[in-house]
Amino acid sequence: MKKVILSAVILLGTMSIQANALTVTRDSKTTVVFQSEYTEVAADAVPAAVKTALQTAYPGAKLDKAFVNEKKEYKLEISVGDQKATVYSDVNGNWLKI
Repeated sequence: MKKVILSAVILLGTMSIQANALTVTRDSKTTVVFQSEYTEVAADAVPAAVKTALQTAYPGAKLDKAFVNEKKEYKLEISVGDQKATVYSDVNGNWLKI
């Protein structure tokens, strides 16, 4: 019986030593998401649906700058009081999550 217990102790001891010696390397990958290029447009060029959605969602918001891409998605830089934000909308005034 002593030999069985001694064998089990030696076996478990060697298994734990081997587990500590294992080296794990991790490859890190960086994902870069490119957004479509936006070009600046005048505030008058922003569709009425987008302006209406802006005033509905952010009452009292002032449109500082507006940008549009080839998909007719709008990037709006707005200010509400002393806070500034950038929001995205499609041509129909639906908000986009970017």
